[in-house]
Amino acid sequence: MDAFAERAGRELRATGETARKRTAAARDEELTGQEAQIARLAREGLSNPEIGSRLFISARTVQYHLGNIFAKLGIASRSQLSHVLP
Repeated sequence: MDAFAERAGRELRATGETARKRTAAARDEELTGQEAQIARLAREGLSNPEIGSRLFISARTVQYHLGNIFAKLGIASRSQLSHVLP
């Protein structure tokens, strides 16, 4: 993975762009209202299709938001939501 990151960095520098470094502060961002709602429903044990039907969004959109939620909270699975959410 490091080789891919280095190559991507070289390509960005060649175009004059730079990559932002992900910092601890970026992970400490607050959840959006939608993300907080999805996180609560996932913590309660609802599946992505069930969450989607309640919020009138697709299961794939729920999965996208869960990925963002996990990154912001520094967790890797739904089972950890109960440990990090009030």
